[in-house]
Amino acid sequence: MRKDIHPDNYRLVAFKDMSNDEVFLTKSTANTKETLDVDGVEYPLVKLEISRTSHPFYTGKSKLIDTAGRIDKFKNKYAKFKK
Repeated sequence: MRKDIHPDNYRLVAFKDMSNDEVFLTKSTANTKETLDVDGVEYPLVKLEISRTSHPFYTGKSKLIDTAGRIDKFKNKYAKFKK
């Protein structure tokens, strides 16, 4: 096997699901500038919009997303280019 092809900076990183404030620790090489204190220990923090604790596939609950609001914003934004 070739030497020195894997990163050396594996460390414990806190991943936080911003939709439900769930935090889990795992090893990662992800770069981050923020930190989070978990049980008295400070870890680098990576913020997630969705994880296994909030994804509809894993939870069995579907979330209603306001697509109509986004479509209306898009139409209003580009209405001035309409001929």
